[in-house]
Amino acid sequence: MMLWWKKSLAGQFIVFILAALLVGQTIAFLISSRQRESAIRQSVESDFLNRTAALSSVLETVPDDMRRNVLIASSTGYVRFWLSDRDPSSDPYAWYKTAQSYLGVSVSDLIRSQNVDGAAPEATIATTTLGDPDVTDWHPFASEPAIPDARFLHFSSHEGMGIVQKLGDNSWLNAAYYKPTPPGLWSSQSILSIGITAIALSLIGVLVARQIARPLRRLTVSAEALGRGEAINLSPPSAPDDIRQLYEAFDRMQLRLRRFVDDRTRMLAAIGHDLRTPLTTLRLRAEFVTDPELQSKILATVDEMQTITEATLSFAKSEATAEETRTVDLTALLGSLCDDLAELGHEVVFQERDRISYRCRPDNLKRAVRNLIENALRYAGRAVVKVDTLPDSIEILIEDDGPGIPSGEYEQVFMPFYRIESSRNRETGGVGLGLSIARAIVRHHGGEILLSPNNPGLRAAVVLPVV
Repeated sequence: MMLWWKKSLAGQFIVFILAALLVGQTIAFLISSRQRESAIRQSVESDFLNRTAALSSVLETVPDDMRRNVLIASSTGYVRFWLSDRDPSSDPYAWYKTAQSYLGVSVSDLIRSQNVDGAAPEATIATTTLGDPDVTDWHPFASEPAIPDARFLHFSSHEGMGIVQKLGDNSWLNAAYYKPTPPGLWSSQSILSIGITAIALSLIGVLVARQIARPLRRLTVSAEALGRGEAINLSPPSAPDDIRQLYEAFDRMQLRLRRFVDDRTRMLAAIGHDLRTPLTTLRLRAEFVTDPELQSKILATVDEMQTITEATLSFAKSEATAEETRTVDLTALLGSLCDDLAELGHEVVFQERDRISYRCRPDNLKRAVRNLIENALRYAGRAVVKVDTLPDSIEILIEDDGPGIPSGEYEQVFMPFYRIESSRNRETGGVGLGLSIARAIVRHHGGEILLSPNNPGLRAAVVLPVV
């Protein structure tokens, strides 16, 4: 089953635009993700270093009893400061455990604990869960601002940073920072941005698709009308060159088709007309034949040729006559046809039903159905006519209980002058143009004639498209 978005031009536009947007945004995020994370880390690291350097300068100038308050006041949700008596850089992992204890409590709990003299606080309220330790070795600063007698390390996959610095009184200032970096690829802001962009592009795609589809729908309707033999005056729209050139090509095709049909019809009419003269001459010469039996055979042959010629001229005349297409009540049209045949003494039954409005060339369509009914009457003596509506078509059924047609000849019987029986006896059949004319008329309406067995007899279905 075809996917829903493949059924319309607008759906395909939206899917392709959204796919391009998703791929483009994903590539852009992947390219900029590393640069973004690096820039964020550099900014955080620079701020952390500046804060630590400023705090070390302040601690050198304040009394010892004020240091505790200064350290607590400098702590934030992601930064902790504390003092130690010994150099902690000898064991990075032990320093990490102490930093984890300080980062594991809130600032308010840190104030209440009053532990800023080197003893790690007891974590009563966990506010931060550190990731994998992944502690690096201490190393001196390689960038500005440089802090004298200080060491630096990373931990938890570079999400955390630590600094230790020796102060003038031989105590050590410890600084720890930890804040997980949020995923930068599909954050709420990026999703909202992509969503808004997707909606805007979808609306634009719908408008563009409708702008393109509108002239295409007009062309589709015109092509259907042309297939039914209607004359179409199609003017190129105010559209891009591709659409305008399509309209111009359609007009040229329509002109070529009409010229072809007109030339074929004129040639057929000319052949049928020109045959009349030699047939008349043959009939006159046959009168001078003295052998009665031979004369009878010659005149029978001339009569058969005359009948074929008249049928050919009739067919050409119907092709050349451009009947106007109009909307009629198809039920009433078929009912009147069956009534006319019944008045002539034929056994024709029409099954009435509700009104069906249909746009067609009524005289031509009536002639096609009449040919099918007369064919049923000729071989079965009676016919039943029905009409029914389907979701995408209208069916006219002509059923009989005659001898039927072999299934292998369902297509051959529509060939001009083809007859199942080998004789040309007009009492048992015509010249073989009735079904050909009927199918030509139905096909000009965009339909088809389908034959099937009726068990017994034959069922002829005229299938017309709903327009």
